[in-house]
Parts: sequence; structure tokens; C-alpha cells
Amino acid sequence: MARDYYEVLGIPTGATADEIQQAFRKLARKYHPDVNKDPAAEELFREINEAYQVLHDPKQRARYDRFGEDFRRIPEGYEDMAGAGAAGFRGGADRRGGGFRADESADGFGWSYEGGDIDLEDLFGGMFGGRGAGPIAGADQEAELPLTVEAAYRGGQQSITLSGPDGPRRYDVNIPAGVVDGQRIRLAGQGGRGRGNAAAGDLYLVVRLQPDSRFRVDGRDLYVTLSVSPSEAALGATVPLRTPADDTKVTVPPGSSSGRRLRLRGQGMPRRRGEPGDLYAELRVVVPSRLTDRERELYEELAQVSAFEPRSTT
Repeated sequence: MARDYYEVLGIPTGATADEIQQAFRKLARKYHPDVNKDPAAEELFREINEAYQVLHDPKQRARYDRFGEDFRRIPEGYEDMAGAGAAGFRGGADRRGGGFRADESADGFGWSYEGGDIDLEDLFGGMFGGRGAGPIAGADQEAELPLTVEAAYRGGQQSITLSGPDGPRRYDVNIPAGVVDGQRIRLAGQGGRGRGNAAAGDLYLVVRLQPDSRFRVDGRDLYVTLSVSPSEAALGATVPLRTPADDTKVTVPPGSSSGRRLRLRGQGMPRRRGEPGDLYAELRVVVPSRLTDRERELYEELAQVSAFEPRSTT
């Protein structure tokens, strides 16, 4: 079954004539055989061109919208006949009109344009002044940039090495403080090379935060586990806490249990414009795996005098 023409051009069924033309121009620049040397590009471009020739013509488009891929089999005027369907027709509707066609010539395989309302020079802005000639802007490229949570928090200068067609290449990247997973950093002019005097494309680095044993990131909020002793949890205490920015101290309120969150406002991931996220310290009460004789004695005494029943609390 033939691909849907709207899908081929990447446009909705209600696209305007301008949107159809813009989509065709964009795809033609990418897949025209004089630009794209991938063997598959030639066949893909034929498909793109066929979809454009139908959809940019209001009459053909109307027939295609009504009859789908069978629109060429339905004789002209048949759509006006009441109660008729599209099935069963094999009429050889003449498939003429503007479009790119393949030419065999002495210098090899080439493409030319016949008919239609767009000429090749206008379509590509002078890119094809001659066979394969003219400047062509470099393609944009994309690569992943792995970062630790602390490196993303602080930002700053970092060097990375990426492999390319000409071998490994080193880039010095200025990372904004507080970048988050999926954020893109643009390196202007560091993408694919342009042809002729055309500018190079851009390189986009996609931030990928690496799993961290200490910090969990949720949007711009940070979560860290804070271990406390039973006495610190019961009596309250001021305990040290390491954050991505520095070492600080937090106050554990008396009567705290595991799972309680202490909020440090504005200590999450920075934001270039706007408020930073928050940092949440999640308490975890930790008991010693081995007790000294004196500790055991005190815990036993506490068990005898305490009326606290943890399983009755909510």
C-alpha cells in the first residue's frame, strides 16, 4: 500500500498551500540526489515529489482526499455520480503534470524539472546553478553530553571529545549552571561543513544527567538522603549535610522519623532566569549494627521505661 501523501510531506490533512510548498522545499533540500548521496535518497525524493505534485494541485488534491490511493483509477467526473464507489475501476488516468524526472545523459544520471509552478533555481535558491555546483549550508548535528549532577549544578567550562568523519575532535563547552536532563547547548558553526562558501551547521549537545549515588533530580528540585541516629531523631540535632554547592548544616526537629523531609529553599538546581529549585533532605534513622555493652544496657533500660508503641502511630 502506498504511503499517505500527507505523511510523506509531514503535514496535516488540513495544510494550506503555503504549508505544502514549504514542506516540499524543506524535504527537497535534504533529499535531492544532487545533495544527498545516500542511495536511498533517490527513491525517497521520487516519493516526496509525487506527493507534492498531487497535493499542490487543488483538483488532484480534492480527488485524492476523496478516493485515497485509488484517485487515479476513477475517471474524471465520476465523483459527481450519485451512489458510485471507487472500487473496481482500472481506468488508465493520464498521470502527467509538473515534476522532477530522471535523465540519462552522457555525463551520468541527473535530475531536471518539467512543468509545474516551481523552477529548480527558485526552489533551491541558486544551490544548483550547475550539476552539483553552488554553496550548500552545512547540516546541524547532535551529540549527547553526559554530566554528573554536581557538574550540571555548577556549570562552567568543560572539554569534550567527539568522534567524527575526520577523526576525534575536541570542543571547549561553556555549560550554564543548572542545566537539566534533555536541555540542548548550541555550539554555533561546529556542525557539518558547508559546501562552497556556505556556513557550517550548528552542533547541539543534549545534556544527559548520569545516575548519582547521592542526589536524585526531579525537575529542578534535588533530593538527598540524610542519615541520623536514633538519639538525633528523637531529641533533635544539628547535623552536617553535603549539597552540590557546598557543605552545610541542617536542623533535625525532635521526634523526627525516617521519611521526613527537610526543605532547603532555593538550594536545588539553579535557573538562569527565575527561581531555582529546592533541595529536600529525606531523613533515614540508622541504628548501629553492633552495640557496645554500655549501649546495649542503655537501650534495654530505655525499652523498659518507654511507653512508646511505634506500631500504634499513624
